[in-house]
Amino acid sequence: MTHRLLIIDDEPDIWEMTKLILENLAGWEVLTAESGPEGIQKAAQEQPEAILLDVMMPEMDGPTTLAQLRSRPETRGIPVIFLTAKVKDAQDSSFACLAADGCISKPFNAATLAAEISALLGWDP
Repeated sequence: MTHRLLIIDDEPDIWEMTKLILENLAGWEVLTAESGPEGIQKAAQEQPEAILLDVMMPEMDGPTTLAQLRSRPETRGIPVIFLTAKVKDAQDSSFACLAADGCISKPFNAATLAAEISALLGWDP
């Protein structure tokens, strides 16, 4: 089944690689945004099935972006999965993940990424 996702990440290398993986290995449609404000706008316009959201971004971080998405009627129902770098303080990372629909650590395994996303969102593999 084809799914439609939005990746919000300030690092082009990350979103380009993630986009290639999900489009080529899973056959999904992937949209991208390089910042929280751009991602909020794109989510409202494009209505993706889910969002992969980087936790650490300049200008507007992931938790702030998530709060903005949840505060808008047109985006509040879109599931959000945080992409988190492995950090020293796992408690901070776990706390941020509580507000999201799930978390995936970076670096992630390209071969299992689509399956991880599907499992977190309850999609059929």
